[in-house]
Amino acid sequence: MVREKAPENAALRLSLYLRYLREMGEEESISSEQLAQLLGTSGVRVRKDLSYFGQFGTPGKGYTVGKLREQISKVMGLDRIWTIALVGVGKLGTALLGYPGFRKSGFHIKVGFDVKPNKIGRKIAGVPIHHPYQMPRIIREQKIHIGIIAVPAEAAQEAADLLIISGIKAILNFSPARITVPFYVKLRNVDFASQLEVIPYYIVNR
Repeated sequence: MVREKAPENAALRLSLYLRYLREMGEEESISSEQLAQLLGTSGVRVRKDLSYFGQFGTPGKGYTVGKLREQISKVMGLDRIWTIALVGVGKLGTALLGYPGFRKSGFHIKVGFDVKPNKIGRKIAGVPIHHPYQMPRIIREQKIHIGIIAVPAEAAQEAADLLIISGIKAILNFSPARITVPFYVKLRNVDFASQLEVIPYYIVNR
């Protein structure tokens, strides 16, 4: 039987399930209803999300936390280390370099790129910084998997193009610019300003 393809929102919810499971003991048990309460959703939704990826737990008995955490990690590819190239080492980029949560989740920012001469050749938070024109060679040599863009809007498309030329197939864009990528490159945009601008709407229209 061909399994129904999971929608992207289901994968996003899996990451939230995993976040809560990481805070629990290996041998603890949890039901779909309990997991749903933590996220403010329904047990039906939790069971449906998990069903896209296989058989989890025992009907009527719930899930063993350690095993479910391991299974979700495997489904999401988080049972391995993912290496990252960061483009743009300004205030935001520097903050990303120093964020300890990446390593806890299996993400390792291995190299940074910036055009400013006072940063090139240095290490920031233990990460070596290079000129972007060295990107193709360094990314291929170090087998980098993911690119993060944290440059000003006017430089975002060029940064994306360089990452793609270098062989990167997944990009997380923190720039406010909307960039274009080929169909085979997965792009996710993180726009802090637009997300913040939505908040007053919900306050005013409660």
